[in-house]
Amino acid sequence: MAPPPHDFPPWPTSYHYFACWQQDGIFDQLIGLLRGLVREREGRDAEPSACVLDSQAIKTSANVPLADQGTDAGKRIIGRKRHLGCDTLGLLLTVLVTAASISDTAAGRTLLSRIAAAHPRVAKAWVDAGYRIIAIEHGARLRIDVQPVQRPPGTRGFTVIPRRWTIERSIGWLINHRRLVRDYERHPHRSEAVIHFAMINLMSRRLTGEATPNWRGT
Repeated sequence: MAPPPHDFPPWPTSYHYFACWQQDGIFDQLIGLLRGLVREREGRDAEPSACVLDSQAIKTSANVPLADQGTDAGKRIIGRKRHLGCDTLGLLLTVLVTAASISDTAAGRTLLSRIAAAHPRVAKAWVDAGYRIIAIEHGARLRIDVQPVQRPPGTRGFTVIPRRWTIERSIGWLINHRRLVRDYERHPHRSEAVIHFAMINLMSRRLTGEATPNWRGT
């Protein structure tokens, strides 16, 4: 194993600050600040009034404990699942990382509760057909109209689906970060922090106009 760069502090020190910042909600605050700036630049209100929910099953690395993994029967992936809630521009509102066996409906209730608490203006949520009536009824109790968006009948393969394409694009943005091609983190909440980092990077570059090549082009 190569030695760490000489100009970096010891990794326990760096990890300590990282853990403290996550516990104190610093990453959430930074996401909120940047998202508001991006939305205003796009001519939108800083606070969203609608959102889109979706999930991505992802394979894990060998260091992830088996207790934190599961099997997504639909996609036949053993690993974890990233449940995302984004605004209609595809900017992150909330994220929950679970075992891949956790259903979209179960995680969707948590996402909706978080969004309702942090973004009271949100009154509409578009989801895919994997979100069952339980999630829809939970949204109604939170005064959020949860509307499943169906794939057009008879279509096969990749299809751009109204409303849902924005969060599908967000998932694609995440994969442009090498650290997120798999889930390498031992703890699910650390995986959430890495997703926050990716979105902070994306919004910062959008605001500054910087275009940095990603790992796919190197």
